[in-house]
Amino acid sequence: MRFDVITIFPEIFRGVFEFGIIRRAVEAQLLAIHIHDLRDYTADRHHMVDDRPFGGGAGMVMKPEPLFRAIEAITHDAPQTRVVLLSPQGRLFNQPLAAELAQDERVLLICGRYEGIDERVVENLVSDELSIGDYVLSGGEIPAMVVVDAVTRLLPGALGCEDSAAQDSFSSGLLDYPHYTRPAEYRGLPVPEILLSGHHAAIEKWRQQKAMEKTLRCRPDLVEAQHNQKAEEILKDKKDLKR
Repeated sequence: MRFDVITIFPEIFRGVFEFGIIRRAVEAQLLAIHIHDLRDYTADRHHMVDDRPFGGGAGMVMKPEPLFRAIEAITHDAPQTRVVLLSPQGRLFNQPLAAELAQDERVLLICGRYEGIDERVVENLVSDELSIGDYVLSGGEIPAMVVVDAVTRLLPGALGCEDSAAQDSFSSGLLDYPHYTRPAEYRGLPVPEILLSGHHAAIEKWRQQKAMEKTLRCRPDLVEAQHNQKAEEILKDKKDLKR
C-alpha cells in the first residue's frame, strides 16, 4: 500500500514514521509513504499557498492552483487513488473506515490549513473528507499521522500477531477487554483468578463481559440497537464468572 501526503509543513513528519509498526511495515515493503511539500507546486516567486476569502471573513483559504497541480501530478499514473481531505467537516474516522482504507492500493492525504481549502478542490478532486474528532486542530498533519498509523496496523503482515488487530478496541464494535501480565500479584493487587484457570471458554466469556461493561461505562454510544441483545446475553452471566 502507498500513502502520499500533501502538506505545507513536511518537516513535521520527519521521524514520526521511523518507529515501531510503521517502520517495520515500510522495511518489509508492505507500505510506502511519500511526503509532498505543497509549496513545490506553486508558480509565484513567494510560493503562496493561501489567499483572502471571497465575500470577506476571518482567516485565509488555501488556493486551488497548487492543490490541483499537486493532486494531478501525484495521481496521474494512478487514477484509482483515493484522495482524502483531513478536515473538521469530514466523516468521523473510525475503525471500520480504517479497514476500508486498508483495502486501497493508494491513498492521498491532504493536510488542510488556515480556514480550509478552496471548495473547488473538494468538489472536483477529493474522494472523501475525514475528521479524527469533533474538535479543531491547527492543521491536518496530526490527523494524517493518525490515519496512517491506524490503517498500517490492518495491513496483512504488519503486526507480529495477526489476531492483534482483530481484537483491538472498536474492531467488534466494543472497547477492548482488560489486559494483565506477570506478576500474578503486585502490591497486593491480584490478577483475576479466571485468567489463571486455563479454562479458555470461561476466559473468553469473561473478556466479552468485561468489554461490554467497559463500553457501557465509557462509550455507551457504541452500544447500538443491534448490540442490545448481545449485551444482555453477556451481562446476564456476570454472576457466574469470577472477577
